[in-house]
Amino acid sequence: MKRNYWLILLIFIIFVIVFVYNISDNASSDAPPMTETSDNEEMTIGEREDIEKIIIDPSKYTKPDESVIKEKLTPLQYKVTQDEGTERAYDNAYYDNKDLGIYVDIVTNEPLFFSTDQYTSGTGWPSFTKPINLDVITFHEDDSLFAMRTAIKSRVGNSHLGHVFTDGPVDEGGLRYCMNSAALKFIPYNEMDGLGYGDLMAPLDQLNSN
Repeated sequence: MKRNYWLILLIFIIFVIVFVYNISDNASSDAPPMTETSDNEEMTIGEREDIEKIIIDPSKYTKPDESVIKEKLTPLQYKVTQDEGTERAYDNAYYDNKDLGIYVDIVTNEPLFFSTDQYTSGTGWPSFTKPINLDVITFHEDDSLFAMRTAIKSRVGNSHLGHVFTDGPVDEGGLRYCMNSAALKFIPYNEMDGLGYGDLMAPLDQLNSN
Protein backbone atom coordinates (compact mmCIF):
# COMPACT_ATOMS: atom_id res chain seq x y z
CA MET A 1 0.00 0.00 0.00
CA LYS A 2 2.81 2.38 0.92
CA ARG A 3 4.59 1.54 -2.33
CA ASN A 4 1.45 2.34 -4.35
CA TYR A 5 1.12 5.66 -2.54
CA TRP A 6 4.62 6.74 -3.51
CA LEU A 7 4.09 5.54 -7.08
CA ILE A 8 0.90 7.59 -7.39
CA LEU A 9 2.63 10.60 -5.86
CA LEU A 10 5.53 10.27 -8.31
CA ILE A 11 3.18 10.05 -11.29
CA PHE A 12 1.31 13.12 -10.04
CA ILE A 13 4.55 15.12 -9.65
CA ILE A 14 5.67 14.14 -13.16
CA PHE A 15 2.28 15.19 -14.55
CA VAL A 16 2.50 18.57 -12.80
CA ILE A 17 6.03 19.16 -14.10
CA VAL A 18 5.05 18.32 -17.68
CA PHE A 19 1.92 20.46 -17.45
CA VAL A 20 3.77 23.48 -16.06
CA TYR A 21 6.52 23.11 -18.68
CA ASN A 22 4.01 23.07 -21.55
CA ILE A 23 2.17 26.08 -20.18
CA SER A 24 5.36 28.07 -19.63
CA ASP A 25 6.65 27.16 -23.09
CA ASN A 26 3.49 28.43 -24.78
CA ALA A 27 2.94 31.30 -22.38
CA SER A 28 6.48 32.57 -22.83
CA SER A 29 5.07 34.27 -25.89
CA ASP A 30 1.37 34.76 -25.22
CA ALA A 31 1.41 35.76 -21.56
CA PRO A 32 2.09 39.31 -20.28
CA PRO A 33 3.10 41.76 -21.59
CA MET A 34 0.45 40.55 -24.03
CA THR A 35 -3.09 40.88 -22.73
CA GLU A 36 -6.21 38.85 -23.36
CA THR A 37 -9.32 40.53 -24.68
CA SER A 38 -11.44 41.67 -21.76
CA ASP A 39 -14.78 39.89 -21.36
CA ASN A 40 -16.58 43.23 -21.13
CA GLU A 41 -14.64 44.92 -23.92
CA GLU A 42 -16.19 44.39 -27.34
CA MET A 43 -13.75 43.93 -30.19
CA THR A 44 -14.82 46.12 -33.09
CA ILE A 45 -13.16 45.17 -36.36
CA GLY A 46 -13.94 47.35 -39.35
CA GLU A 47 -12.57 47.91 -42.84
CA ARG A 48 -9.77 50.46 -43.09
CA GLU A 49 -10.72 53.88 -44.38
CA ASP A 50 -7.33 55.52 -44.93
CA ILE A 51 -6.91 54.17 -48.47
CA GLU A 52 -9.18 52.80 -51.17
CA LYS A 53 -9.76 49.11 -50.60
CA ILE A 54 -7.09 46.96 -52.22
CA ILE A 55 -8.32 43.80 -53.90
CA ILE A 56 -5.89 40.93 -53.53
CA ASP A 57 -6.77 38.01 -55.80
CA PRO A 58 -6.55 34.76 -53.78
CA SER A 59 -6.25 32.70 -56.97
CA LYS A 60 -2.71 34.04 -57.40
CA TYR A 61 -1.58 32.18 -54.28
CA THR A 62 -1.71 28.50 -53.41
CA LYS A 63 -0.87 26.44 -50.36
CA PRO A 64 1.87 23.88 -51.17
CA ASP A 65 1.57 20.21 -50.35
CA GLU A 66 2.50 19.16 -46.83
CA SER A 67 5.81 17.66 -47.97
CA VAL A 68 6.76 20.91 -49.71
CA ILE A 69 5.82 22.97 -46.65
CA LYS A 70 7.99 20.80 -44.40
CA GLU A 71 10.92 21.14 -46.79
CA LYS A 72 10.42 24.89 -47.25
CA LEU A 73 9.98 25.97 -43.64
CA THR A 74 12.33 25.92 -40.68
CA PRO A 75 11.17 23.88 -37.67
CA LEU A 76 10.07 27.08 -35.90
CA GLN A 77 8.20 28.38 -38.95
CA TYR A 78 6.44 25.03 -39.26
CA LYS A 79 5.57 24.90 -35.56
CA VAL A 80 4.09 28.41 -35.65
CA THR A 81 2.16 28.24 -38.93
CA GLN A 82 1.05 24.61 -38.95
CA ASP A 83 0.87 23.70 -35.25
CA GLU A 84 -0.26 27.09 -33.88
CA GLY A 85 2.94 27.60 -31.94
CA THR A 86 4.45 30.89 -30.80
CA GLU A 87 7.99 32.19 -31.05
CA ARG A 88 9.78 33.87 -28.16
CA ALA A 89 9.47 37.58 -27.54
CA TYR A 90 12.34 39.75 -28.80
CA ASP A 91 14.00 36.67 -30.28
CA ASN A 92 12.51 37.03 -33.75
CA ALA A 93 13.26 38.77 -37.02
CA TYR A 94 10.73 41.59 -37.30
CA TYR A 95 9.67 42.82 -33.87
CA ASP A 96 11.74 45.98 -34.32
CA ASN A 97 11.75 46.26 -38.11
CA LYS A 98 11.60 49.87 -39.33
CA ASP A 99 12.08 49.28 -43.06
CA LEU A 100 9.45 50.15 -45.67
CA GLY A 101 7.76 47.23 -47.38
CA ILE A 102 5.11 44.56 -46.97
CA TYR A 103 4.75 41.36 -44.99
CA VAL A 104 3.51 38.22 -46.73
CA ASP A 105 2.50 34.74 -45.60
CA ILE A 106 5.69 32.66 -45.33
CA VAL A 107 3.81 29.67 -46.77
CA THR A 108 1.94 31.15 -49.76
CA ASN A 109 3.47 34.63 -50.25
CA GLU A 110 0.01 36.22 -50.05
CA PRO A 111 0.31 39.89 -48.91
CA LEU A 112 -0.92 40.47 -45.36
CA PHE A 113 0.42 43.67 -43.78
CA PHE A 114 1.94 47.02 -44.77
CA SER A 115 5.00 48.07 -42.77
CA THR A 116 3.36 51.49 -42.36
CA ASP A 117 0.77 49.82 -40.10
CA GLN A 118 3.47 48.35 -37.85
CA TYR A 119 4.20 50.03 -34.53
CA THR A 120 6.35 49.42 -31.47
CA SER A 121 4.09 47.70 -28.96
CA GLY A 122 6.77 46.84 -26.40
CA THR A 123 5.73 43.19 -26.44
CA GLY A 124 8.62 41.78 -28.44
CA TRP A 125 6.56 40.68 -31.45
CA PRO A 126 5.77 42.53 -34.68
CA SER A 127 2.51 44.38 -34.03
CA PHE A 128 0.17 46.00 -36.54
CA THR A 129 -2.91 48.20 -36.24
CA LYS A 130 -4.59 46.55 -39.23
CA PRO A 131 -4.01 44.17 -42.15
CA ILE A 132 -3.88 45.29 -45.79
CA ASN A 133 -7.56 44.41 -45.82
CA LEU A 134 -9.75 42.04 -43.87
CA ASP A 135 -10.12 39.64 -46.79
CA VAL A 136 -6.58 38.28 -46.43
CA ILE A 137 -7.04 37.00 -42.86
CA THR A 138 -9.53 34.89 -40.95
CA PHE A 139 -10.54 35.05 -37.28
CA HIS A 140 -10.77 32.03 -34.97
CA GLU A 141 -11.67 31.50 -31.32
CA ASP A 142 -8.75 30.23 -29.25
CA ASP A 143 -9.49 29.00 -25.73
CA SER A 144 -5.99 27.70 -24.96
CA LEU A 145 -4.05 29.00 -21.94
CA PHE A 146 -7.34 29.18 -19.98
CA ALA A 147 -8.44 32.39 -21.75
CA MET A 148 -10.57 33.14 -24.78
CA ARG A 149 -8.54 34.92 -27.44
CA THR A 150 -8.96 35.65 -31.14
CA ALA A 151 -6.43 33.89 -33.34
CA ILE A 152 -5.52 35.14 -36.80
CA LYS A 153 -4.82 32.91 -39.80
CA SER A 154 -3.98 33.68 -43.40
CA ARG A 155 -6.75 33.28 -45.96
CA VAL A 156 -5.18 31.02 -48.60
CA GLY A 157 -2.56 29.21 -46.55
CA ASN A 158 -4.59 28.86 -43.35
CA SER A 159 -1.29 29.62 -41.61
CA HIS A 160 -1.48 30.52 -37.95
CA LEU A 161 -0.13 34.07 -37.70
CA GLY A 162 -0.81 35.21 -34.14
CA HIS A 163 -3.63 36.92 -32.23
CA VAL A 164 -5.50 40.21 -32.18
CA PHE A 165 -6.02 42.18 -28.96
CA THR A 166 -7.88 45.33 -27.95
CA ASP A 167 -4.94 47.19 -26.43
CA GLY A 168 -3.63 48.82 -29.60
CA PRO A 169 -3.36 52.55 -30.40
CA VAL A 170 -6.76 54.15 -29.80
CA ASP A 171 -6.35 56.65 -32.64
CA GLU A 172 -5.73 53.75 -35.04
CA GLY A 173 -8.79 51.75 -34.04
CA GLY A 174 -7.57 50.24 -30.77
CA LEU A 175 -6.48 46.86 -32.11
CA ARG A 176 -3.13 45.14 -31.88
CA TYR A 177 -2.50 42.41 -34.42
CA CYS A 178 0.30 40.60 -32.61
CA MET A 179 1.99 38.40 -35.20
CA ASN A 180 4.81 35.89 -35.23
CA SER A 181 7.82 36.82 -37.32
CA ALA A 182 8.16 33.12 -38.13
CA ALA A 183 4.82 33.24 -39.96
CA LEU A 184 5.82 36.21 -42.10
CA LYS A 185 8.27 37.13 -44.84
CA PHE A 186 9.23 40.78 -45.27
CA ILE A 187 9.49 42.17 -48.79
CA PRO A 188 11.49 45.45 -48.88
CA TYR A 189 9.98 48.29 -50.89
CA ASN A 190 12.70 48.23 -53.56
CA GLU A 191 12.10 44.53 -54.21
CA MET A 192 8.30 44.62 -54.38
CA ASP A 193 7.94 45.29 -58.09
CA GLY A 194 10.38 42.57 -59.13
CA LEU A 195 8.62 40.03 -56.91
CA GLY A 196 5.15 40.76 -58.27
CA TYR A 197 3.86 43.22 -55.68
CA GLY A 198 4.16 46.37 -57.77
CA ASP A 199 0.44 47.11 -57.48
CA LEU A 200 0.90 47.61 -53.73
CA MET A 201 3.61 50.24 -54.07
CA ALA A 202 1.28 53.18 -54.75
CA PRO A 203 -0.92 52.64 -51.67
CA LEU A 204 2.21 52.03 -49.60
CA ASP A 205 3.63 55.32 -50.88
CA GLN A 206 0.37 57.03 -49.94
CA LEU A 207 0.39 55.59 -46.42
CA ASN A 208 4.07 56.41 -45.98
CA SER A 209 3.49 60.06 -46.91
CA ASN A 210 0.57 60.51 -44.49
